Amino acid sequence: QVQLVESGGGLVQAGGSLKLSCAASGRIFSIHDIGWFRQTPGNQRELVALITSGGSTNYADSVKGRFTISRDNAKNTVYLQMNSLKPEDTAVYYCNADIWSTSSFRYLSYWGQGTQVAVSS
Repeated sequence: QVQLVESGGGLVQAGGSLKLSCAASGRIFSIHDIGWFRQTPGNQRELVALITSGGSTNYADSVKGRFTISRDNAKNTVYLQMNSLKPEDTAVYYCNADIWSTSSFRYLSYWGQGTQVAVSS
C-alpha cells in the first residue's frame, strides 16, 4: 500500500515561514510529478506548486516568489518552503503524487491527508 503523509503545518504570524513535508511510503518503485494543493472552506482546491520528475517547477501566481517546492528522491519526500506568509495563505494544504508502486502496472495518483496552515495578522 502506498500512502502520503504530510507534516509541518501550524499557526504562524504574517510574514513568517513554514516548511511543509510530504513523505511517501509503501511499495514504491518511482515517483513522477508531485504537486502541492490548497483548499479553503467553500472554495475549489487549487494547485499551488508543481515539480516534475525532471525538476521543472511551476507556481500559482499568488505564491510565486514566496514559495519553493523541492524534492528528495532518496527519501521519497517533497517539500514546500513557504516564506513571507500572508493571511490569505491560510488553507488546508495537500500533496498529490503520481506513483508507480511495485504492485502497479502504471502510475497512479495519490493524495495526502492534508495539513492545516493558519496565518494570523
